[in-house]
Amino acid sequence: MLRPAAATLCLALCGNVAATPDFVVRDHVGDGVFTTGIEGPATGPDGALYVVNFGRDGTIGRVDAHGKAGLFVTLPEGSVGNGIRFAADGAMLVADYKGHAVLRVDPATRAVSVFARLEGAHQPNDIALAPDGTLYASDPDWANPDNGQLWRIDRDGSAHRIESGMGTTNGIEVSPDGRRLYVNESVQRNVWVYDRDAAGTLSGKRLLIRFDDHGMDGMRCDADGNLYIARYDAGVVAIVSPDGELLREVPLKGRKPTNVAFGGSDGRQVFVTLQDRGAIETFRADRPGREYGH
Repeated sequence: MLRPAAATLCLALCGNVAATPDFVVRDHVGDGVFTTGIEGPATGPDGALYVVNFGRDGTIGRVDAHGKAGLFVTLPEGSVGNGIRFAADGAMLVADYKGHAVLRVDPATRAVSVFARLEGAHQPNDIALAPDGTLYASDPDWANPDNGQLWRIDRDGSAHRIESGMGTTNGIEVSPDGRRLYVNESVQRNVWVYDRDAAGTLSGKRLLIRFDDHGMDGMRCDADGNLYIARYDAGVVAIVSPDGELLREVPLKGRKPTNVAFGGSDGRQVFVTLQDRGAIETFRADRPGREYGH
């Protein structure tokens, strides 16, 4: 559900965005504000967008509704963030791929602590948060394309490797009803779907869609369960239905999108991080993100 604070902030600051035509891309943050490690966009409880590697690696930036970016927090020495999600209590959860951990950032004090350690991980890359608070993390091995892993992190911070021997696991997302988990493999260009039960256990793995060219990175669901997939090197965001039908491709200015996030006053603003630009592009979708409901 849209948090009142987020709605108030964005109504005050984003009033002109609602008139923007659907699926038409514009710049939100310009070139070079973030490093080529730009990743992990997520809208926080305050309505602002949070993105890793502002100015230099090992940081997290905060971007307001006008696209003005500033430093939010510097991570501990040796840590570099990737995917970001916000827990129900407002805490920021960050995949630390250098530290093989998921970090927790207190939104009030900005204190950074370790929420979970992933012993035996190559790197936690992207993370997805189920409605019940369970986290899932993709874990690619870029040196070995057939050595990807998948992790579940329970609400108590305990980490469990639940699959190995995958491709280059990257983008990951949970369906709006929490009953499906989606994982893509960048090099192999597959998107897999699993059934997910009330305990967070996965079963019934099957192929949702496979692309013939280019790579994939982060992805998010809208309220109808459609996947918005960053197509790395293709310069588009692909929108795929829960049945695996390619519904639309949204052309971007940059060629190397790394991730996507929903936000704005009604949850229909889509933000896309671009590695080749160190920038953030944005467009209006016809449906809100899954966190914003129907």
